[in-house]
Amino acid sequence: METLRELYKIGCGPSSSHTMGPRKAADAFNRRYPAACSFRVTLYGSLAATGKGHLTDFTIREAFYPKPIDIVFDYETLMPKHPNALKLEALDQAGHVVGTHTVYSVGGGAIRDEENFGKQLNSVYPHKSMSDIIQYTSEKRMLLWEYVEECEGPEIWDYLTEVWLTMKETMKRGLSKRGVLPGSLNLERKAQRYLYKAENSPQYLRRMNNLFAYALACAEENASGGIVVTAPTCGSCGVLPAVCRLVQEICEFEDNTIIRALATASLFGNMAKANASISGAEVGCQGEIGVACAMAAAATCQLEGGDNKRIEYAAEMGLEHHLGLTCDPVDGLVQIPCIERNALAASRALDCATYALMSDGHNRVSYDDVLATMMQTGKDMHAAYRETAQGGLAQFFRHKFLKKGE
Repeated sequence: METLRELYKIGCGPSSSHTMGPRKAADAFNRRYPAACSFRVTLYGSLAATGKGHLTDFTIREAFYPKPIDIVFDYETLMPKHPNALKLEALDQAGHVVGTHTVYSVGGGAIRDEENFGKQLNSVYPHKSMSDIIQYTSEKRMLLWEYVEECEGPEIWDYLTEVWLTMKETMKRGLSKRGVLPGSLNLERKAQRYLYKAENSPQYLRRMNNLFAYALACAEENASGGIVVTAPTCGSCGVLPAVCRLVQEICEFEDNTIIRALATASLFGNMAKANASISGAEVGCQGEIGVACAMAAAATCQLEGGDNKRIEYAAEMGLEHHLGLTCDPVDGLVQIPCIERNALAASRALDCATYALMSDGHNRVSYDDVLATMMQTGKDMHAAYRETAQGGLAQFFRHKFLKKGE
């Protein structure tokens, strides 16, 4: 597995695969051809289908500014290695191609080209499955966050401190804002209202409304293009921070305790990246919200005193009960149903952690089993339900608007 620095990325929303990845590819290509007079970028698959709603064209134009850039949305061609593909071309003054590069945005802001596709870059973890990690840590009598430190080195705590501070800042900004999110849906920001209601609710409802407010704050910031941390993606960035903040407030934990939980959570996100996918265009939202729920369940279980087996059980449930979840963003925006899903997945993560803590720690289905199932389910899923905005809620709303003449 790769370093967790490749999982927790700090950057602007609304989509790690549609904005962070393409921007990284465009910046690198621009540096490679500084003498080019203009550029052309062709978007394929999900990048074409939902690129405008996800601001892919905007972030690419920004990368090449002030040079002219022609962006082509190819809705028909399916590239062989991954649904999120883009071809970058550098042009001379006569419009002739002087350089080209095809790149795949594989989820979480990571990019791969033809040469390194499928390869694990920056690999720092020796074990290939969660079962192997659980066995190794059991033999060494080691906690999961200690395993992360052993593999990453003690300097990883500085990076995770930055990650946690950024998550808290994202929540703070999101909770301070009102108004309407950008885009065609005119969707109202709700985080601040939920926080207000939480303060005037009975204790149980107060905790749940706080949780919802924190998750909505992150997801709404992401939808508006604000700075977030991929956990594991931009579209699912609210689940883990919301759960960690709520548990910290209830138990009065120090930041260092939360940061160790983030380390443990990263193992489950990283394993999903290595052995399955966190790309909505490849496996649907089960790879985004499902994996985020697994990470948050693992973090919560550790914070509440669970051992390694129960932590693995909590994560397994978090993902298992999101199997088959489609990615059907209405009008190609990371808003409906994406924002609400962050809040509800955070709630489910708490339930999974509690359930695992009450168990004997022995589950029939392993996290590795669920990852394999998720990947196969994603392959079997119709393309209309994999971040193309052609099926599910996206299709229903499109027909609804058409009937109204909108």
